[in-house]
Amino acid sequence: QVRLVESGGGLVQTGGSLRLSCDTSGVTFSNYVVGWFRQAPGKEREFVAAIRWSDGITSYVDSVKGGSTISRDNAKNTVYLQLNDLKPDDTAVYYCAASQGIAMFTRPNLYDYWGQGTQVTVSS
Repeated sequence: QVRLVESGGGLVQTGGSLRLSCDTSGVTFSNYVVGWFRQAPGKEREFVAAIRWSDGITSYVDSVKGGSTISRDNAKNTVYLQLNDLKPDDTAVYYCAASQGIAMFTRPNLYDYWGQGTQVTVSS
């Protein structure tokens, strides 16, 4: 079965960096888009970034452009989200998700598979 496992979250100070990992297994992800979402307490889950596994095309929400980078490692079947210059507003549970096909969706309900999430906390 499809499995997504996030790791790499933690507590950092404002301006710090983290690299989140999403280990994938269960299917050949060459025909999938993998996205990162985040959900802060009391807020809706929101799109952060996505990557199309087949060709590496990426998409970002405007608020993180320039401060975050999504990438993949084909050999490790892992997708990364590098978060730089973190701010307290970036505090959230970060989830990776997979959507079969080539469309770069930003709506969470269009993704088929989800990981359990990893907590990112940014202190001021």
